[in-house]
Amino acid sequence: MKIIDITTIAELGFDLLKLKKYLLSQGLIPSLENDVVILKRSIDARSKIIKTHLKIYIGEPNSYRSPIFEPQYQNVQRQPEIIIVGAGPAGLFASLKCLQLGLKPIVIERGKEISKRRRDVALINKKGIVNTESNYCFGEGGAGTFSDGKLYTRSHKRGDIEEILNLLVYHGASSDILVDTHPHIGTNKLPQIIENIRKTIIHYGGQFWFETKVTDFILDKQIIKGVITQKGDKIHGKAVILATGHSARDIYELCHRHSILLDYKPLAMGIRIEHSQLLIDQMQYHCKERPEYLPPASYSWVEQVQGRGVYSFCMCPGGIIAPCATNPHEIVTNGWSPSRRNNPYSNAGIVVEVRLEDLPKSYQKLGAFSLLAFQKAIEQHAYEAGGGNLKAPAQRMVDFTQNKLSPNLLQSSYFPGLTSSNLRDWMPKIITQKLSEAFMRLSKKMRPYFTNEAVMVGVETRTSAPVRIPRHSQTLMHPEIQNLYPCGEGAGYAGGIVSAAIDGQKIVQQIIKTLT
Repeated sequence: MKIIDITTIAELGFDLLKLKKYLLSQGLIPSLENDVVILKRSIDARSKIIKTHLKIYIGEPNSYRSPIFEPQYQNVQRQPEIIIVGAGPAGLFASLKCLQLGLKPIVIERGKEISKRRRDVALINKKGIVNTESNYCFGEGGAGTFSDGKLYTRSHKRGDIEEILNLLVYHGASSDILVDTHPHIGTNKLPQIIENIRKTIIHYGGQFWFETKVTDFILDKQIIKGVITQKGDKIHGKAVILATGHSARDIYELCHRHSILLDYKPLAMGIRIEHSQLLIDQMQYHCKERPEYLPPASYSWVEQVQGRGVYSFCMCPGGIIAPCATNPHEIVTNGWSPSRRNNPYSNAGIVVEVRLEDLPKSYQKLGAFSLLAFQKAIEQHAYEAGGGNLKAPAQRMVDFTQNKLSPNLLQSSYFPGLTSSNLRDWMPKIITQKLSEAFMRLSKKMRPYFTNEAVMVGVETRTSAPVRIPRHSQTLMHPEIQNLYPCGEGAGYAGGIVSAAIDGQKIVQQIIKTLT
């Protein structure tokens, strides 16, 4: 038995029999009967000959045994209760860690469970009706449920990442996510996995309160004892984890009312751009038509413009642009892909780094709410420019750089529809000028990408939270409020499913230390 790393033509990374024949020809296996298992796989499309980098197991016939991952959960029905506000990745994986460490999670979620939430998401797409408590951002699974399930993270803690991926497989995800460098579940499959996680938590004694909004904290001087819901229910616990996601603006306001320390956080904002998937495949794979064995191509780029980063974000091959507003008179876009990534469009957020000093002074004076107020204003301007009913303002890419209104627009995956708009007329110059400069640079580096056959859809504003809820670097507790644990993306400590899940687990590990 041995594990080896090899680089070979791309097709061999997706056809086991051909891979075995290649290994046999190279003298790396004595027989086609040998076990050959792909443990890790990544695609390298930087040159015209596309390659795959593989980590593979080679052994005697029938020698390979898949590692068995079996989390050890306890019945926590009578254990100390931990309140977890939010049923997104941070909240759900914090709950799973509670089951492992002997704590009872009480998950409070303002939105609905997935089966009911689907109807509200359908109303957004079809009729432009926004339920402020149940939408693409709020509800079981959080913003990730209906936005793709991409599992890429910049975290370097491999053990933590592997645990999250194994827990997802344990709850129904394909084992392919343990193999591919940029794993992806797919919006069509993620809801069932989240439901399975909920069933595990309930089976071992945890609780869920859906359609329950936290409207106040139970505070005894500088110690949090629990929360109060919109119905007046008082729920007590040994600790409160705030895992509310990047769009729960009312939680920031609640903290402010109690004079709980907050801080502003730099934010990246811009637009979502849509190309045909065929164009991206041709650009990335250097061919007229993508071979069937290769997945739909993705891309990533970054430019530094006038001291600010401009970069692609949350790229969705074969994807859909989704309307992710949480209030009726705003436009917010995001992207997602089904598991097969087989839609004819690709999309990505193209965003500009925005800091406090970039804002007009009228925003800067708002302190912790500076970036939040700026974010709100852009989303409301986008709604007005779109003309209502969640129609999004849009412009062809080259037209945007030439500062002219597009006389017509391309077909788009954005279901509520598009309205032709010169984005420069209403988007802040600190964003549009840097976007235009970045695109002009790309016109020389990525020529097929810079085209009027691409449409820019406004706006992409919720790449992360615009407010940070501070916490102690060691205890992860709020520096002023005992037993309050800011967590995940909404508190400013994560950016995506995996990093939020890791943060949720870290918080519970600190709580158990405090309680014991």
